[in-house]
Amino acid sequence: MPGGTASSHGKTYRVTIPNSWIEQLGIDEENREVELCFDGANIIVRKKQTLQEYQNTHKQNKLLQLKFYHGDTLCTTILADETDKSVLIENHTDNPLYTAFGMRDNPDWQDYCDFLEERCIPKSRAGLHEYLTAIGVAVYDPIEIIRKTHGRMAEDQAWVEVTEL
Repeated sequence: MPGGTASSHGKTYRVTIPNSWIEQLGIDEENREVELCFDGANIIVRKKQTLQEYQNTHKQNKLLQLKFYHGDTLCTTILADETDKSVLIENHTDNPLYTAFGMRDNPDWQDYCDFLEERCIPKSRAGLHEYLTAIGVAVYDPIEIIRKTHGRMAEDQAWVEVTEL
């Protein structure tokens, strides 16, 4: 019988991966954490990277670090590679209500873009041009809006700090 959040009709599937592939990924007894990602057509198995490893492998690209806070508490660190449109996060709390992506541990680029827009004034808001002018942003660009407003919203205590790496 399935466990966790699986339905009563859930099934378990297993895949065997050749040892040579595992070795090429650098997976061994001490470093055996992997991530599974599904892009709608492909399942990707990759070694779980730390934020530092991700930063080192993406340092030649345009890389942003976003720190997502609830009040004074750092809840999620986000590394976003604007060149190859990839994201890696590290949650610093177990409470999904305070993390940037809720229950998602492996957000994709679209999740990241949605997160940014959620921390901004809506594109369809009346008076948007006047608002952007008032905060010193020329066009609707979520990351630039967040740089100016820290992604603060009236209805919560969350905010975002953006740093270029």
